Amino acid sequence: MHPIERLRLVARAGAEGRSALLAREAATALAMFSDDPAGLVTACRRLVDRHPTSGPMWWLAARVLVSSDPGGEAWRSSEELDDDATASVLAACIPDDSVVTVLGWPEQSSVALVARGDVESRVVDVLGDGAGLVRRLTAAGSDSALVAESGIGAAVVSSDLVLIDAVAMGDDGLVAVTGARAAAAVARHAGVAVWAVAGLGCVLPRALWQALRSELDGSPEPWEDVEEIVPIDLVDAVARPGGLERVADAVAKPDCGLAPELLRRVS
Repeated sequence: MHPIERLRLVARAGAEGRSALLAREAATALAMFSDDPAGLVTACRRLVDRHPTSGPMWWLAARVLVSSDPGGEAWRSSEELDDDATASVLAACIPDDSVVTVLGWPEQSSVALVARGDVESRVVDVLGDGAGLVRRLTAAGSDSALVAESGIGAAVVSSDLVLIDAVAMGDDGLVAVTGARAAAAVARHAGVAVWAVAGLGCVLPRALWQALRSELDGSPEPWEDVEEIVPIDLVDAVARPGGLERVADAVAKPDCGLAPELLRRVS
């Protein structure tokens, strides 16, 4: 497939596409622009324009743009996403015999829960994704229950831990599926631990994070959005590729540097 056509397919992919998966596809396309600096900048801007809340997409674009070897950097980024150990780390960190609440079908947390047969899951049916995860957990021999969105508070209060997959994270918040803020707020009031799960590419430097979050802050009807911002002070710890970290430590170590080109958009 021609790189331009591959790039168009990634740019047109809907919000239902997995963030890290889309970034891997984008890396393959961007690698073909290594001899076209101007085209590379435009391609990166278009990708973040079409996927403005995807941390891995901003991470990929920033890495490629600041590298002296953009083609090689794109391939390395794709390989690192393939090797992301966040789900395995999370699986090892969840306390034995816990009751855990998740929302929808989270990209990282779902893998960890499938690996942990001793964990009981409350799966809130956000965006209609919960039933699929419950079937997957049941097939893996894990005890799980499907919870209607109206029962999110009750599910959280009856849990030991709430896992919230972040598609992007910065110094004052994270982007997660709708309902995550309510779950985190109820958990804080009830004394239930909240862990953000931030895979490779999710933690961004302040300038890129502020540019990303402005896409949600400016939403005219935020109650219709499929993603929302969760304040960072509702999170107790962050699961990262290297382990479970304090929130302050996680946001102090962004996954990429600043690429000023991304602050000028094409849309």
